[in-house]
Amino acid sequence: MQTLRKAEERGRANFGWLDSRHSFSFGHYYDPKHMGFGPLRVINDDRVAGGEGFPTHPHANMEIVSYVLDGALAHKDSLGTGSEIRRGDVQRMSAGSGVRHSEFNASPTDPVHFLQIWIIPEKEGLAPSYEQTNFTDADKRGVLRLIGSRDGRDGSVTIHQDVDLYATILAEGETVRHVLADGRKAWVQVASGTVQLNGEQLRPGDGVALEDADAIELAGTSNDAEVLLFDMGD
Repeated sequence: MQTLRKAEERGRANFGWLDSRHSFSFGHYYDPKHMGFGPLRVINDDRVAGGEGFPTHPHANMEIVSYVLDGALAHKDSLGTGSEIRRGDVQRMSAGSGVRHSEFNASPTDPVHFLQIWIIPEKEGLAPSYEQTNFTDADKRGVLRLIGSRDGRDGSVTIHQDVDLYATILAEGETVRHVLADGRKAWVQVASGTVQLNGEQLRPGDGVALEDADAIELAGTSNDAEVLLFDMGD
């Protein structure tokens, strides 16, 4: 079964400095039909104006992945970690037993565009931790590049849940295929550009839930389409 979540049907929060689209219920946006999918709880498509951002705030018992599409995001947390997250960077923060952090646009003038992803961990009360690595456009072009996994294999960041997270960049006419093992489900999120998923046309911001599917085939229908694929257990 393949269920489309259209970009224009997502929740929206626009505070001037922040324009955010919510694939699942988040903040003031509540939709009982879209509370998450498997362990995937949040995909927020965030655009933050120059010099603006999220002041220090707490999190607990959540795996938070930041995936920057354009610009740079400055991160600081109560673990003493501070960094800038730029295009190609993937940051994983395990909030675990509790952490406080802030995220601000690293530029005083240029906007930053990123996906904020929350995944429910397989165990509560983990020690808070942080990890960041970079995957270039070349690493993802024409292939499904593993960028996050439970065991941190192939240089991916470690996610404390049964999730394999892949990223790809496809030119028009390029295809990639991913086989789902029995009992697995998947979510496909189009970050930019247009693609076909098993023959269904998708636009930027579209998401698709897949259950009882044998395989996923993505075909680029515009240059530099960027897509994330979550392969998940229950």
